[in-house]
Amino acid sequence: MEIRAALEYNEHGALLWAENFPGACSRGATPDEAKEKLPAAVRLFLRWRDGVAPPEDFSVRVVQEKKSGLEIRDADSDILLDSEQKPLTLEEYAELKAQVLRSAKDFQQLYDAVPDKCRTGLPERKTFYGEIPRTAEEMYRHTNQVSNYYIGELGADFENLPDILENRALALQMAEDLPDFLENKVIEGSYGELWSLRKALRRFLWHDRIHAKALWRMARRIWPDIPDPFCFGE
Repeated sequence: MEIRAALEYNEHGALLWAENFPGACSRGATPDEAKEKLPAAVRLFLRWRDGVAPPEDFSVRVVQEKKSGLEIRDADSDILLDSEQKPLTLEEYAELKAQVLRSAKDFQQLYDAVPDKCRTGLPERKTFYGEIPRTAEEMYRHTNQVSNYYIGELGADFENLPDILENRALALQMAEDLPDFLENKVIEGSYGELWSLRKALRRFLWHDRIHAKALWRMARRIWPDIPDPFCFGE
């Protein structure tokens, strides 16, 4: 099975996005390292998405490259994939919407299972956006708060709700209320970054996964029986 990948890189690191598996991404100190990691990331994503063991045999073909001025090593990204510039069918949108809502639901399940939302075993660390979230409460709040940012870049305006699933549903409803939303128009948002609805949907899936993984890893060190709704441990 071929993974069509988009590479975002600079001298400090690389992000590799699986264009045909939106939400799956790998990071490395170099493009080659990110490329080596991508099949494993796709396999975990497919196990979560489809609920079955994915193929073991993957090849990676880089179909797009962008040299970035962002903090790639901290997963700062602004790439718009070439595939994210074409219109959506109603069926495509319904499938991606279901995944994005399920991802929020699974994040909520993981968060709810943490006995002490304010306890952490992680050390303090700073990235380009400041202190990284270290407790379950901080990770949940951080993951939820991007909703009005992602959809706001498309032209919608709303206040985030505190519940991640309710907020995600609101965000998607706001996107659907935009004129001709299935046309998937490319829009220049903040700081000149280009956005589309397809990109926002990918970013939701990816953002949930990176913070759910951090939350799951942190929590299971303290509570080994913590559930694994994203299948990170498979």
